Amino acid sequence: MLIRYAELNDKNEWFKLDCHLPEAGFEEKIRNQQGYVLTEDDKIIGLLRYNLFWDNTPFCTMLFMDSDHRQKGYGKLLMEHWEQDMKSQGYGMLMTSTQVDEDAQHFYRKLGYKDCGGFVVDVPGYEQPMEMIMIKAL
Repeated sequence: MLIRYAELNDKNEWFKLDCHLPEAGFEEKIRNQQGYVLTEDDKIIGLLRYNLFWDNTPFCTMLFMDSDHRQKGYGKLLMEHWEQDMKSQGYGMLMTSTQVDEDAQHFYRKLGYKDCGGFVVDVPGYEQPMEMIMIKAL
């Protein structure tokens, strides 16, 4: 098991797990070291990517595990790795979000994240359940 920054040669495997990131966004994640992969036997089984909210607060925008590797603690490993990396870079707070109808909120709460608000997207064609914002102090 290895967690490392994503690299350009991870592109094909990355997009097997992440169908939401535009191709140019992937290249930006590589340049800015804002994406991590979790590998097992040199195969990517999970990933985490983030942005900077307000240009100064790390915001986890995607945590995803291959379906065969869920519920085994790998997501927790990725989050803890990211948290340590952010702490070593001097950040004091982290953010993430999940829709209120998703079970991820329970996962994040177990890791110490707390609810801090949310918003509803009701623009035609983009509707979704409320997005819950969560924060954690480092």
